[in-house]
Amino acid sequence: MADDAPSTREPREIPAGWALVPVLALVALLTTVLIVLPRLEPGFEGTGHLPLLAAAAVAAAVAHRFGHDWNALELAVVEAIRMAMRAILILLVIGMLMGTWLAGGIVPALIHWGLMLLSPGWFLPTACAVCSIVSLVSGSSWSTAGTVGLAMIGIGGAMGIDPAMTAGAVVSGAYFGDKLSPMSDTTNLAPAMAGTELFTHIRHQVLTTGPAWAIAMVGYTILGLTLDPNTAAAGMGSIGATIEANFHPGLLHLLPPLVVVGLVLRGKPALPVLLLGVVLGAVVAVAAEGATVGSTLSAAMSGYVATTGDAAVDELLSRGGMSSMGSTVFLVLCAMSFGGIMEGTGMLRALAARLLRAATNTGRLIATTVLTSVGINVVAGDQYISIVVPGRMYAATYRERGLHPKNLSRALEDGGTITSPLIPWNTCGAFMAATLMVPTGAYLGYAFLNIVNPLISILYGVMGWTIAPADPPSAGPHEDSSRTPST
Repeated sequence: MADDAPSTREPREIPAGWALVPVLALVALLTTVLIVLPRLEPGFEGTGHLPLLAAAAVAAAVAHRFGHDWNALELAVVEAIRMAMRAILILLVIGMLMGTWLAGGIVPALIHWGLMLLSPGWFLPTACAVCSIVSLVSGSSWSTAGTVGLAMIGIGGAMGIDPAMTAGAVVSGAYFGDKLSPMSDTTNLAPAMAGTELFTHIRHQVLTTGPAWAIAMVGYTILGLTLDPNTAAAGMGSIGATIEANFHPGLLHLLPPLVVVGLVLRGKPALPVLLLGVVLGAVVAVAAEGATVGSTLSAAMSGYVATTGDAAVDELLSRGGMSSMGSTVFLVLCAMSFGGIMEGTGMLRALAARLLRAATNTGRLIATTVLTSVGINVVAGDQYISIVVPGRMYAATYRERGLHPKNLSRALEDGGTITSPLIPWNTCGAFMAATLMVPTGAYLGYAFLNIVNPLISILYGVMGWTIAPADPPSAGPHEDSSRTPST
């Protein structure tokens, strides 16, 4: 067909002013759909799906004006979606895992035992600490949230703790390890983009992430002290008794979480490990809870529906299923459509280059790097792009100014990795909201680590704290060498 014929025009570089047009369109559309319309029409619940698609259309129109044909734009979108396919598959499997673990009484058993062992006053810092340890050892924030985090949400809900608080503690802990674990993909990607060594990068990150984690733990401790222990205890007793009467908590229920967490901690790939967790959950459902094969498959596909007779418990335990992830998957596809066009046509690079002009000193350069990564998380909807684009753009500037590349790699993660779960349409934000069953906007204010870490990074840059100069030219190869690691 004629429409599919490649354009004879040579694509031209898109100026930063034109590259800003789709971003402004996205901001205006999101404001209208998420803020204005819900106030004008009570009962209307806006989502980011259509604004992202409409903004993608605006981006495509701008790109077409500068000679980019539809085939090239379509390939950019497909490539971005291809990058997100791993996230989409894990989302679907997490939905299945939640369904079978609920049908198998695994989550109810974990809630039951958690109510017996944990004090409401210390629950939030405990949740953050446990998720920090698991993610640090495993290197996976997603696996941590989908296993330990899921159990913490159930336990916190049974204690009467606001799910947004629990989700914030889980996200903070999960991303502590995502930033510092040598097995984390982003922890490896950032130094590769900046041109420094992995463990040099990790040690430099501790200087900003460590204080942020300590502040977060203080925050969760203070929050815990504000909870009413008497109210929580009354609710805990009722929920614990209902679970014990309707399920059969036993050692068999510990098998799936122990196997899954054990394999994750050994660094096994997340997708097959989570699929194994789905199968083990189904086996426990049939063997320990007397569920039929058909009902277990229905729980994996459509979610589990609790019928305990206690409305609070039924609401707590009725969830999960692959189909429950549908809206989140659609949101990721819409975000990747917009981000793919912005990245593939060079508009993100044009915006980053314009921002670099304002970075006239070291403090401004660090702040620009952090804010660029945050902005790309918002615009492109993917944490990998938020690390790769500014990493490519700013690496030469850091070298020219005599700064060690570990300063760049730290700023990339302080702005990119850590803020990705705070954006509802970012792949990480969408995943956390769907997995923890708490809207991103609800837990955002309680994800203390993720909020404080970028601010500390900018403060260090402005004050000149822990900003390392480049190695002298005569330095031989050692762990602090600024040469790009060999691939």
